[in-house]
Parts: sequence; structure tokens; C-alpha cells
Amino acid sequence: MFTGLVEAIGTVAALEPLDTSASGGGGTSLTIKDCAEILTDAHLGDSISVNGTCLTITAFDKDWFKVGIAPETLRRTNLGSLRPNDRVNLERAVAANTRMGGHFVQGHVDTTATIVSVTPDGNALTLRLRPRDQSILRYIVEKGYVTLDGASLTVTKVVDQGEEGYGYWEVMLIAYTQEKIVTAAKKPGDEVNVEIDIVGKYVEKSVQSYFSQGAGGDFAVLEKIVGRIVDEKLKKATM
Repeated sequence: MFTGLVEAIGTVAALEPLDTSASGGGGTSLTIKDCAEILTDAHLGDSISVNGTCLTITAFDKDWFKVGIAPETLRRTNLGSLRPNDRVNLERAVAANTRMGGHFVQGHVDTTATIVSVTPDGNALTLRLRPRDQSILRYIVEKGYVTLDGASLTVTKVVDQGEEGYGYWEVMLIAYTQEKIVTAAKKPGDEVNVEIDIVGKYVEKSVQSYFSQGAGGDFAVLEKIVGRIVDEKLKKATM
């Protein structure tokens, strides 16, 4: 479990495909350096978030650590596109005394998103993102949380289906955040790892389970919910 508050920015030292060593821990081995500040209390087997992906430390020294990446993780994330000297967001798993300044982040990437645009707004930056898996947009809500490359950010706008033919959402990076995460340096066309707020998934499954009971589910409640949503949409459309 993580908070989405990036602790350090590390540098990719090596990405070795088809690693078969005992310490590899996966189909591909990733070595990160320049991160001594988060390794002072490290142990083999510890979880660490690399660009929002929960991975296991399989080897480490004072200034570097190594993790194994499974094929499924490579398919889900942008880690496979990393190259030596690329920079990555890092966060250690939460401790019992950690302040929850972000939100509950699992480190389980749902999909990637492409940066469509980066627009200055004063000293802040607005990023527009198009998810590879458009179905996750149902979990993205304005003023809700979303994790991008391991950083907990607040959604400022959601468009389920834009004139461009796809849905997208936007987040804003304040000046302080820009200095603390690698995502601020990315350009249109670059990909970021996305983890949606797990609460939305639990709510969806609970609602589906409730109404799948047929006569046991109160469909009048569902009608009221849908009616309220439709009314709100119509109201916005006429404003």
C-alpha cells in the first residue's frame, strides 16, 4: 500500500530482458540508481513503487536497487519502454506512522494513458490524458483521485466522449508538484501509468451484486439514481 506521494526520483541504470538469475524475480530485471535516501531502511522482499507499479526489491546496495518485472506487468505499464538514464517516480510502502496525505494507492496499474496536451495555467500545468482502455473513464470523477506514474493527483475535468472521438480527463500540476515528479517533464504523446481509485471498483461491484439478485434488489432505488443523473446532465446541457 502506498500514499501516492512521491518520495524520490531515481534513474534507470539497466533494463535487462529475459533475466534468469535467481535474484531476477521476474521475466525482466530493472535496476534503479541515485536513490540512496529511500534505501536506508530497505530489506530484501520490500515493496517499492516504481512509476506507480508495486515491485519487490530483489537486490540492493547503498545507492541502487533491483526489481523483477513479470510479463503481465510489462503489458499493463510503461515500464517496458524505459531506457538507461530515464527518470522514475519512487515511493516506499507505507509505514504504520505514515501521514495519509495522498490516497490509498495499491501500486496495481490498471492501464496506461497518453498525454494529449500540456497547457500552462499561470505557474501550473494542465495535463489532458487519453486512456488506452476507455472503459476506465467510468471510474474517473471530477475532484476525485487518480494515480499517474505513482503520484496521487486530483481530477479537474472529465469528458466521457469528446468531439475528438474519445474520452479524456485532466489534472493540474502545481509548481511544487512539478519539481517532485517525473510526469511534469513529459510531453504530448508520452505515456503514463494509471491506477484508478479502488473505491470506485468496490462500489460498482457492490451495486452490481445487489441488483443481480433480481426480485431481491430494489429497482425503484436504481430508477431514482438514474433519474437524478439524467436530470443533472440535462441541467448542465441547458446552462
